[in-house]
Amino acid sequence: MEPFIVSARKYRPQQFEEVVGQQTITETLINAIEKNHLAQALLFCGPRGVGKTTCARILAKKINEDGNEREGEDFAFNIFELDAASNNSVDDIRNLTDQVRIPPQTGKYKVYIIDEVHMLSQNAFNAFLKTLEEPPSHAIFILATTEKHKIIPTILSRCQIFDFKRITTADAVAYLKTIALEQGIEAEEEALHIIAQKADGAMRDALSIFDRVVSFAGNTLTRKAVAENLNVLDVEVYFRATELILTHNIPGLLLYFNQILSAGFDGHHFINGLSSHFRDLMVCRDAQTISLLDTSDSVKQQFLEQAKNVDSDFLITALDLANACELNYKASSNHRLLVELCLMQLASIGATEKKKDNRQDIPLIPASEFHHRETVPPPPFPDSGARTNTTPPDPIRTQTEPAIAENSVEDHNRKDVIHEEQSMNVTTPEAAGQAEFNPEQADLPESSPVAGNEREATVEAPLKISQKGKKGAKVSGLSLSSIRAKKLYEAQKRARQPEPEDLPEDPVDEEQLIQLWNAFIERTESKGKKILASSLATDTPKLQEGHYILIELPNSTMKKEVERDQLDLMTYLRKSLNNYSLQLRVSVNEETARQYAFTPEEKYQKLKEKNPAIDLLRQTFDLDL
Repeated sequence: MEPFIVSARKYRPQQFEEVVGQQTITETLINAIEKNHLAQALLFCGPRGVGKTTCARILAKKINEDGNEREGEDFAFNIFELDAASNNSVDDIRNLTDQVRIPPQTGKYKVYIIDEVHMLSQNAFNAFLKTLEEPPSHAIFILATTEKHKIIPTILSRCQIFDFKRITTADAVAYLKTIALEQGIEAEEEALHIIAQKADGAMRDALSIFDRVVSFAGNTLTRKAVAENLNVLDVEVYFRATELILTHNIPGLLLYFNQILSAGFDGHHFINGLSSHFRDLMVCRDAQTISLLDTSDSVKQQFLEQAKNVDSDFLITALDLANACELNYKASSNHRLLVELCLMQLASIGATEKKKDNRQDIPLIPASEFHHRETVPPPPFPDSGARTNTTPPDPIRTQTEPAIAENSVEDHNRKDVIHEEQSMNVTTPEAAGQAEFNPEQADLPESSPVAGNEREATVEAPLKISQKGKKGAKVSGLSLSSIRAKKLYEAQKRARQPEPEDLPEDPVDEEQLIQLWNAFIERTESKGKKILASSLATDTPKLQEGHYILIELPNSTMKKEVERDQLDLMTYLRKSLNNYSLQLRVSVNEETARQYAFTPEEKYQKLKEKNPAIDLLRQTFDLDL
């Protein structure tokens, strides 16, 4: 039984013409040999398995041929191969330089092939510089490496550099066809494409994979057998998954993904292949980019058929989602959920857009269709300070469930607008005058002289304003959208308000006003708003012209505090006094401010006015302020 020789060794090229995918380099070397323009130091760099060492051996053999050699002569005595990975010290380079001085016994040149030259140490590189720059006329150095960036610049400047490229899929498939034909193996073109793509541009890897697949499948290589042996997902898997995505079949897509996981495939591998599938569909949509599709003719036809059913917008969105899932895969703690979420988003692309197109705006509900609140007196404050809930049941909240569900969406939008208005802290006299009274916000004391006054609180119609921005986020309180929404809300609110002449304007007693003012201060302080209560207690309100309430505050800070929170105050006073024309006017009195901001001298003068003896005390003991 003859020993088995792997295809990478058995079919190693012996001539430059047999080298796969490096025609430019091989032609350059052939011309250099024929014209005697060969440099004394060559650097072959490029990925693994692309023919660097093979070309070095062929070159070493070619330069020693003179036409008189025996058939099969390999000039083994003239070729010296050194593995720099294991011989990377200065002593190894010194031994090499000592051998270089000896001329060849046969042939014209001695060729030194140093593989993985980037593994040499810094000192070894420096020891090699002089010999590499000025070698004997009979010596030629061929350096091979996969990492050119690790070689010091002084070495690079002394070499003629040849950059080897990756083997294309088409060249690899053509070479594998030749080998399969020579071995009597029937191989489908799709199967060879899978092998070439798996090799990723390395011919040696492609031949190793070929031997492995032949050992598994025998003399017949099918696409299914190759995909199963290499543990790669067949292209039919991605065609099927794309069909489920295009038909928005989320349950079927999740079950199909579960079958893929059950077969032992990784979710990262699946989503990566799905991204490549979307990319191939994209290049198939234009006749100019079809050449970018690297696959067999039969599979290319399948791509062309499926590309007719998708548009570019869908593919761009799908590529974005799949790429984001691939990037986040390693950082995710639940890989399966991440991929399933991506698949559900992919299957929802078209369905979501269709649902948006068919969505109808919710119509405005006129205020007349709402039930009005019953006429109830304002709830009083208990004398003991404890609050008692005497508010009658709300007719709106006691409606049947269907009525509540029907209006819940619009009520929610209105609450968003009102909340946004309050968060902006914008209060104007007009807004304060038109505000609706809320018993839950303004509780009245029991001693209120108008506790028995009847009133009617109307329910306002909900406002149809969308508060959703991009991706369902609420609009910022400082955005243009929120300002427009607030203006629209106020306009509709004013349209529903009674005319000013219809509002009651009962005469106001100043003593009654002061009594209600003090009651509101007590309530505000009990709620923890001590700053506002203190500001309101600074001055006693005065009534002017029958409907202006005047107060003087010592500084503008307190004025801003009162004006910002005047809505509850004025609502409470208007309802209690049954006068909706009341307006609050706040002024700042500088003289009043001075009595709250004493300097040390002013404090001393104030004390001296109260007790003149304090000046005698200061003079007696010679005290300073």
